[in-house]
Amino acid sequence: MIKEEKQIIKLTDGREITISTGKLAKQAHGSVEVRMGDTHLLATVVSSYEAKEGVDFLPLTVDYREKFAADGRFPGGFLKREARPTDNEILVMRLVDRILRPMFPSDYHAEVQIMISLNSHDPNVKPDALAALAASSAIAISDIPFNGPISEVRVARINGEYMINPSSEQLKESDIDLMIGASSNSVAMVEGEMDEISESEMIEAIKIGHEAIKVQCNAQLELAKKVTKSLEKRDYCHESHDEELKTRIKKDTYDTIYTVASEGLGKEERSSKFKEILTNWIESLSEEEIEKYDERLIKAYYHDIEKEAIRNLVLSEKKRLDGRNTTEIRPIWCEIDYLKSPHGSAVFTRGETQSLTTVTLGSATDVNRLDGVTYQGHESFYLHYNFPPFSTGEARMLRGTSRREIGHGNLAQRALKMMVPSDNPYTVRIVSDILESNGSSSMATVCAGTMALMDAGIKIKKPVSGIAMGLISDKKNPNNYAILSDILGDEDHLGDMDFKVCGTADGITACQMDIKIEGLSYEILEKALNQALDGRLHILEKITNTIDKPREQLKPQTPKIIKLEVPKSAIGGIIGPGGKIIQELQAATSTNISIEEVDEKGVVEILGTEQDGIDNAIKKIKSIAFVPEVGEIYKGKVKSIMPYGAFVGISDNTDGLVHISELKWERVEKVEDVLKEGDEIEVKLIAIDEKNGKLKLSRKVLLPKPEKKD
Repeated sequence: MIKEEKQIIKLTDGREITISTGKLAKQAHGSVEVRMGDTHLLATVVSSYEAKEGVDFLPLTVDYREKFAADGRFPGGFLKREARPTDNEILVMRLVDRILRPMFPSDYHAEVQIMISLNSHDPNVKPDALAALAASSAIAISDIPFNGPISEVRVARINGEYMINPSSEQLKESDIDLMIGASSNSVAMVEGEMDEISESEMIEAIKIGHEAIKVQCNAQLELAKKVTKSLEKRDYCHESHDEELKTRIKKDTYDTIYTVASEGLGKEERSSKFKEILTNWIESLSEEEIEKYDERLIKAYYHDIEKEAIRNLVLSEKKRLDGRNTTEIRPIWCEIDYLKSPHGSAVFTRGETQSLTTVTLGSATDVNRLDGVTYQGHESFYLHYNFPPFSTGEARMLRGTSRREIGHGNLAQRALKMMVPSDNPYTVRIVSDILESNGSSSMATVCAGTMALMDAGIKIKKPVSGIAMGLISDKKNPNNYAILSDILGDEDHLGDMDFKVCGTADGITACQMDIKIEGLSYEILEKALNQALDGRLHILEKITNTIDKPREQLKPQTPKIIKLEVPKSAIGGIIGPGGKIIQELQAATSTNISIEEVDEKGVVEILGTEQDGIDNAIKKIKSIAFVPEVGEIYKGKVKSIMPYGAFVGISDNTDGLVHISELKWERVEKVEDVLKEGDEIEVKLIAIDEKNGKLKLSRKVLLPKPEKKD
């Protein structure tokens, strides 16, 4: 028997979100359907009852997929089935994972798999803003231990008014696109892009989003009360502890760890000394103690003590691992035009983090084409981020682009794209290769990307910089905390917050925040944003000291781009049968030519490095797309002679008749007395026959008119 339970969430503008369970996927440990308009999401969760041996972390997998049937479309490709996830799907997975992961108990290590599918798509409802709600609801109605519920909403601002979960069309009019993830008690995740907004405006948007999330969390709790399974969470025991061992390790190593942490060493030397402390302690054990103690517990306890010592150093002395104070930015060096062949390049190095970034300029044929379920179109500005293993001194398997690389690249792209003017004629591809990494590599990408764009001659509105902020807080004393500017990788790992902020001197353009503790106050958030502003401005000064404005002239190797408008009727003639004409023209002129229909006209883009080739391409296209105008003078070639006149070609595909009476002012008996085939002459178009479109040309009107004789 089917017993469906429902809960309705009402938004302030009257729209409704429905959460229901009991009809679909009942063998999953938790499953819910979320509907808004015609959009339908199904979320399921399953968790193993036991943790695998040796696993001391949460093996959480979040999978989000958009079914092509949801939009009444077929998948592309030969197999005609959904394949690897798109970048958009991966970004949604990351959004959900980042808010859910911290909400599981820290000692819960059983495998958890969450699967979310978009099964029906309403163009007026963006599903990514509902995915975390669906996932959290599925967990809430299960017996899986969880410190939730949580939810996510999108906040937009349109004409000064804030809105929750806008449509795609509404979002185009907004100057804020902010995804906020939170529990009822605290904000845990923020990510988005903005049009140079202030710190106070961003905090206001977060507060509005959090209020909407509180309503959604309460709805999940009400739904869970109706589901018997959720009333009692499962028992588990995934960790064993040895308090005597933990106490001994702390007594023997804490002071030494604290001393090493306070020496302000570099990453490699510091890591080596920390490992040496642990190795020496293990070597000091007797054979009986080695057999008695669990090696995994030794490493886990030592890691916890190392973390505690470093945090206490920051809180008590306001001193960090590399010797900086809390607001100090690591040393920066920058260089542009580092590589001579790319259209633009830059190196940005901050401490032990380094990005080598290139910019490539292309035509409309080089756009990044997107063919997903919820969006089909293209990007003419896109950024790719690469994180090779050598950047952290590791050797590991290369398995293609990781979710992390896609997420970091997306953040940097959003930070920069609003600064590219709308009339920029080029397709722009930025590639950031991280050559060294010790924290904030995505922010190094933003800084290097800004410089590489200016080095390429792209007329960006303003330079952009980025900084990652951290937080160390005292759980026992909420007033004892330290906000850290430009965090190291270790500070990200052991800290309570990773808050990346990008922007110009006039405002924020993108952000990404992950908070690992509950109850972060808006006071701390405001201080972090203001401290981030000081850091951004410092980094901007370093950037503008290297290059303060875009190049006036493009580099010699940069292709020039010319745009022409032609009649819609000429598009087919330029392309030719099977693309033959345009392909031959590209080969003959060493150019890249694209054409598309825009507003009942053809827009032709010609991209090339050699001016002669560009000029020849322009000449040929104008000839093919020739539109004769009455009164214009043309230079043409005589193609054939007839008794009544001569046919003259005034373009490759356009001929007109010069009647015998229009050859000269004087009477002409035979056309051959004046012209022969192959002659080049100037003629004027004097009329176009309205019935058949034939052209009437005249040679005589361009000749001096003889005076009349008495």
